[in-house]
Amino acid sequence: MHPISPPRKARRIAAAAVLALGFAGSVCAAQGRPKTGPGAAKDRARADSARLPYTKADIDFMAGMIHHHAQAIVMSRWAPTHGASLATQRLCERIINAQSDEISMMQHWLEDRNQPVPEPNAKGMPMDMGGMQHIKPMPGMLTDAQMAELDAARGVEFDRLFLTFMIQHHKGAVTMVKDLFSHRGAGQDETVFKFASDVETDQTTEINRMATMLLQLGAP
Repeated sequence: MHPISPPRKARRIAAAAVLALGFAGSVCAAQGRPKTGPGAAKDRARADSARLPYTKADIDFMAGMIHHHAQAIVMSRWAPTHGASLATQRLCERIINAQSDEISMMQHWLEDRNQPVPEPNAKGMPMDMGGMQHIKPMPGMLTDAQMAELDAARGVEFDRLFLTFMIQHHKGAVTMVKDLFSHRGAGQDETVFKFASDVETDQTTEINRMATMLLQLGAP
């Protein structure tokens, strides 16, 4: 066997060094790789909250909007069974799809921050008043009488009432966003800020669309 010549020996030493560095880099990358699994979301939430702390106003907004969305979904689900026009049914489908996803997002946001996660209640936010259940009034929410009136309507009358009441409902959601941002330090959490901003933009756009639809029905 011939002894390894100095140049060949140097090349082998260099190659071994590269392999060693590559292995070490792989270990470091694995150690620094973001965690996955059930605990990952909570870890990210804690990191975000340390950087951009959330407030009680943020918690109340997210919890309240779960119930606010729940009523809009109930109203929208009546469209196919109450003789609504195709245009109204398409609007209702968009509301159901968008707001169902947002309810899930809000519930996960609260859960990741170890906050109580309410079940959606179409009547509003339940409050415990000394052992007695009470529904906290929320901007734009329909009363029981208004919900009954809408449920009893059919055809064009359903369209008219739905658009009128949903405009009221959307305006209430925009009011809730404005109230959130009026609190010092609120709305700084990245998820809350984006969601609240989207609610204000999207629902204002839908208010204008519904107002046009009402005019087309001959409403004043």
